[in-house]
Amino acid sequence: MNIAKSLLLAVGMSGLPFLANAEPSAPKGVFVEGAGAEHGTYSATVGALWLWGWTRDTWAGEVSGISEVWVSHWSARAPAGGRDSFSQIGIQPLLRLRFDGGNSLWFMEGGVGLSYTDVMYRTQGKQFSTKFNFIDSIGVGRSFGPDRKREVSLRITHFSNASIKRPNPGENFLQLRYAIRF
Repeated sequence: MNIAKSLLLAVGMSGLPFLANAEPSAPKGVFVEGAGAEHGTYSATVGALWLWGWTRDTWAGEVSGISEVWVSHWSARAPAGGRDSFSQIGIQPLLRLRFDGGNSLWFMEGGVGLSYTDVMYRTQGKQFSTKFNFIDSIGVGRSFGPDRKREVSLRITHFSNASIKRPNPGENFLQLRYAIRF
């Protein structure tokens, strides 16, 4: 299966959780994000999010789900000097744990998704072997404002192709995100 078909399949599969929701599938929020990685790679991201429409109570708090679709612009030190730019699209379902039975302003979240860059990611110290990559994220955040519809979160996200093809050095980003739900 080629990469484009794999990405389309993943997009379709990640939409399954909110198909059960009776509400229309319009986004339930938007976010902006800035991130940095080792050796001078930076990214700026905009995206939309969908709430899955279900929650589960656990001993640690309330678990809910979110799906995100986003577009990023990466800037990295080029192998020959100067800077190269990359565009990236991605989709990521996440589970969110909100403490104190869902009443806490604080939350933790994590998930695995898919991304695709328009060109191969190469820097002075790394070279990916695929444009298609998996995303692993874990983070912590805090809600605030009227009805807790604004959020600030800090995530660590790893991009790699899961050794589908070598080399597979991966890249780790520290991401700062601001989201607004509606």
